[in-house]
Amino acid sequence: MWLNLVFLLLLALIIMPTAVLLFGVTRWQAGTTRLQSRLEAGRGRIIPNTYDSSELEGLPAPVQRYFLESLKDGQPIISAAELGLAGEIDLGRGQGKWYPATATQSVVMQRPGFHWDARVRIAPATKVFVLDAYIAGTGVLKAALFGLFPVVKVPSSPELTHAELMRFLAEAPLYPTKLLPSQGVVWEPIDDRSARATLADGDLSVSLVFDFDEAGLIGGVRASGRYRALDGKMVQTPWEASFSEYKDRSEMRIPVQAEVAWILPEGRTPYWRGRVTEVMYKFSA
Repeated sequence: MWLNLVFLLLLALIIMPTAVLLFGVTRWQAGTTRLQSRLEAGRGRIIPNTYDSSELEGLPAPVQRYFLESLKDGQPIISAAELGLAGEIDLGRGQGKWYPATATQSVVMQRPGFHWDARVRIAPATKVFVLDAYIAGTGVLKAALFGLFPVVKVPSSPELTHAELMRFLAEAPLYPTKLLPSQGVVWEPIDDRSARATLADGDLSVSLVFDFDEAGLIGGVRASGRYRALDGKMVQTPWEASFSEYKDRSEMRIPVQAEVAWILPEGRTPYWRGRVTEVMYKFSA
């Protein structure tokens, strides 16, 4: 009898954690599926269907060079994208606590939106699920241990929404047709190696400075202030992202390596770095 009780107890100790994990995954996935449906439901028509280099007339010189390097005449305009990403994230606020992370990201160009679903391994068999999104004009940011126990949830706010639309614009070099004037981006000259891009979604607009490298490609983007969650408040902080290792994908040149960082009083503080492992585009028909 005692042996049976011990066996049942051991069996319960094995089954219960597994059941909790499965429940967490299932619950998290149900939430992401709902958000994915909202993202897809917001997709609008892309006009025009193809890129014509004549629309470059009047753009700042470095922006013209970038499009001439990254696109070819007749390139179909991207309407959506699916990305796979792998890298590492610093969960220690600049203290060097880097953890491996993988993510999938769904993006739509019109109306602009994205859904980033990541898994961060903080210990063997222990993962934090992270969701970062801009959907239908609303920013979302949350994280949960095993997808079940909340560890971060930034309340919805205009500041969070602003930060997420800024992220969308910053990542546009991964889907370069989105940066065309015909797709809603307004370019202003700064100098021979940089220009300011502005993107609007309804009443909200964000701007970033794009820096171009010697090859004419985008080497990085920066903002004098992007909102981040700090001690329960949303605080504007200088921010930047850098891009490298350009590859040809669907006859476009995109960066497959990136790093993002806050510029804090104590110095530049990276918090994510990684690469694009997979990319699949959907084009306007």
